[in-house]
Amino acid sequence: MNDSDIRNRPKIHGEIERKSVEIGFTMPSDLHIGTLLKTLITSKPNSNLLELGTGVGLSLSWMVDGMDSGSQLISVDNDPELIAIAEHYFDEDKRVKTICADGTEWINNYKGGPFDLIFADAWPGKYSGIAEILDLVKVGGFYVVDDMTAQANWPEGHQDHVDGLVAYLENRDDFNLTKLNWSTGVIIAVRNKEKELVHFE
Repeated sequence: MNDSDIRNRPKIHGEIERKSVEIGFTMPSDLHIGTLLKTLITSKPNSNLLELGTGVGLSLSWMVDGMDSGSQLISVDNDPELIAIAEHYFDEDKRVKTICADGTEWINNYKGGPFDLIFADAWPGKYSGIAEILDLVKVGGFYVVDDMTAQANWPEGHQDHVDGLVAYLENRDDFNLTKLNWSTGVIIAVRNKEKELVHFE
């Protein structure tokens, strides 16, 4: 099996890749995580989905490709230029809502329903607001993060943030998780029960 033989890319993916090169965007999503997201989302018909870190929309294109007609997706990024590019490609799709906002503030202010899948590809929802974002995952829902394997462009001290996140997820008894030394380093966590409420006498 050759996991680099990636087929059935979203039709719009190549165009977004070219735009990414044109503007010098240096943080494009890995193809492998795209295929994974598409596959996971296909398992969740009529789903509510969230992406934190839209970028130019590369991973978003895979997510949209896995959605059925009854699903909806919110994608959040704090860069207005990148959100404008993503909107150019996805604004006609009424299932998709792109939001330009600080991710941590958005998480803290969100009042909608829980999500069947959350892909955290930015600092918010991964290294800030982690408890709050995990509370928004449905039982049976996925929480997916990438970029867990050390990379040359990581700033000093970033490994400590990664190690802290991994340890935190491993100690949550309401999630089962798998760590994959694949792609850019991926964690897939699935919620197995509702969060237990603390009752005070």
